[in-house]
Amino acid sequence: MSDMKIGVVGCAGRMGVALLKQISETSGCEIAGGTERPGSVALGQDIGVIAGLGNLDIKITEDAAALISSVDAILEFTAPAATVKHAALCAEHGTAHIIGTTGMEAEHQSAIDAAALLTPVVQAGNMSVGVNLLVEVTRRVAATLDADWDVEVVEMHHRHKVDAPSGTALMLGRAAADGRGINHDSVVKRGRDGITGERERGEIGYASLRGGNVVGDHTVIFAADNERIEISHKASDRALFARGAVTAALWTKDRAPGHYNMADVLGF
Repeated sequence: MSDMKIGVVGCAGRMGVALLKQISETSGCEIAGGTERPGSVALGQDIGVIAGLGNLDIKITEDAAALISSVDAILEFTAPAATVKHAALCAEHGTAHIIGTTGMEAEHQSAIDAAALLTPVVQAGNMSVGVNLLVEVTRRVAATLDADWDVEVVEMHHRHKVDAPSGTALMLGRAAADGRGINHDSVVKRGRDGITGERERGEIGYASLRGGNVVGDHTVIFAADNERIEISHKASDRALFARGAVTAALWTKDRAPGHYNMADVLGF
């Protein structure tokens, strides 16, 4: 069987380079191209040189439509508006779309849901095995404990991250809400400042920290009177997210159209 042809949108960024390296190290797939935004200094450069892999004779372009029409799967960790445009192109060409983009609003999500009717879409706020295991553990712990246990999600990322709370933090908060059988958006508290009053029973709170080059730290805290449970995951290298994304791409081979997540890919 031939190798899966994988393209990377936003291939010259920190995550894009990690994705390219992972594709090159994984059997059963190959780097088939990459794009960057208009005006990027990476345009026209060899994709292998950008990733430290040597010359691959593949130039970086800004033509996402051409790339998506010529590959089996696209890996994307970009911005919501760009992801929506690429989702429509993937749906048009039947190209699998692996989405690690975070910060989605309702309208962005609706467009991605529509694309998943026509092609496989794997979407996750975090694609590491460890984080997805943490999500499942959080769901089970929340299902076991009642609302007397306050839930707080604390996350820290590098100074360049533009959205908060992180997509991973929201995955964890939603898992806690699922475990309790409640609607996440009706109990969420996205930060506190000033005189906020007492914490409401059943609330799910978030705290976001930014600084340095932290790849991603997440802790879910279940706090009751006189005791506290803390469950944490700390990422030290983007390679773990890239491994998950490439694993997801390979998993979509011959998969029916649908909206999948990493729990599906990992068989949780």
